[in-house]
Amino acid sequence: MRNVYDIVTSPLITEKGTLVSELGNQVLFRVRRDANKDDIRRAVETLFKVKVERVRTLNLLGKTRRVGKHAGRRPAWKKAYVTLAEGQRIDFFENV
Repeated sequence: MRNVYDIVTSPLITEKGTLVSELGNQVLFRVRRDANKDDIRRAVETLFKVKVERVRTLNLLGKTRRVGKHAGRRPAWKKAYVTLAEGQRIDFFENV
């Protein structure tokens, strides 16, 4: 079993993330590429003390970027949509 602090890298605070948070009680996270849904569920429940109903994941490929004649790639990453149980909430901006 991996360390729960290594699985969830960061929350994704985007326009779409706030929209699904309001409409579907979901939270978006950037996670490790080798993490599976069970690892993500266990990590979120442990870190934020909430009950997770469902986890959906997306593998996103890194974009090709150019600077002059030099081309490179941004790293690929994984996004997780975590659906929380009814009445559960994670608020990242509670002290603002």
